[in-house]
Amino acid sequence: MSTTILRTSDAWWVQTTDPTGAPLAHRLDLGAQTTAELLADRTALDASVAAATAADSTAPTVDPALLDLVSPVSTPCRVVAQMTNYVSHVKDSGMDPETVPCTFFRKASHSISGPNQDVIRPAHVGFLDYEIEIGLVFGTELPVGSTVTADTLGDAVAGLVITNDVSARDIQMPQTQFYEAKSYPTFTPTGPALVLVDSDDLRRFTEIRMVLTVNGETRQDSSPAEMVYTPVEALNSLLRFQPLSPGDLLLTGTPGGTALKSPGALLEKIGGLLPPTKKWSAFFTRQAKEPRYLNDGDVMELRAATADGVIDLGVQRTTVRLS
Repeated sequence: MSTTILRTSDAWWVQTTDPTGAPLAHRLDLGAQTTAELLADRTALDASVAAATAADSTAPTVDPALLDLVSPVSTPCRVVAQMTNYVSHVKDSGMDPETVPCTFFRKASHSISGPNQDVIRPAHVGFLDYEIEIGLVFGTELPVGSTVTADTLGDAVAGLVITNDVSARDIQMPQTQFYEAKSYPTFTPTGPALVLVDSDDLRRFTEIRMVLTVNGETRQDSSPAEMVYTPVEALNSLLRFQPLSPGDLLLTGTPGGTALKSPGALLEKIGGLLPPTKKWSAFFTRQAKEPRYLNDGDVMELRAATADGVIDLGVQRTTVRLS
């Protein structure tokens, strides 16, 4: 059964419900300073959760809405992300889901920010985009060469989080690499909750509905059921060359609906005949007509949960601000 963990700057909390069904956060008696430390001793964590939620507990409780939450994934850590891993996003990108490879890129962990923290758009970035993703948080050491199966995935993955892979497209596209474009501070809002899961929960992974809205307008609405590469397949590819440690984060891809779209086969061919300066000038002239790129004051709201609420990653709400 899943367990919802919250984090403030000075404490860890477990979220339950009171007798009326309203959410309630119980402060945990733990010395863990980082997510890695929290997950390193699951026996101590489970005992603290049990003690805090016991009927006779004296642990402080509060309405979670009153907590000033920070990312439940602490930094520094490894942040790895999958490229074009949802059928709809693959098609939006002008690629074929039948042939798209399982590929990854890194993000700087200083890009991680809290679930209600402003997303800061650097002044030189003109085309800021959003990507709702489910993040896997690891709870054990996975050396290069490790393998996972559907039966052992729960031993590797400790929990799930909502993430937003914020992207500066006018940096990303001309550079033809992702690191800078996705690594500015606040470009990976994470949380609100770290939802600890077991193998039974992970078998329901494809049932999680992911919805991202901007100013109340739905932009992305899908589920991991349309993933090209499952977490097991992706991890076995990643672990061929990348070790993972407790507290590390893997973003598992985004569905279609982002502001960036493929220009189409014909325009791609025409663009290939132009000098780079003219090619990118033409590309960004077209992008300037796309109203979905994020602007100062835009509010993004991200939700991810199963229909019955058994797995509920919470609601992330951030506002775009120009630096």
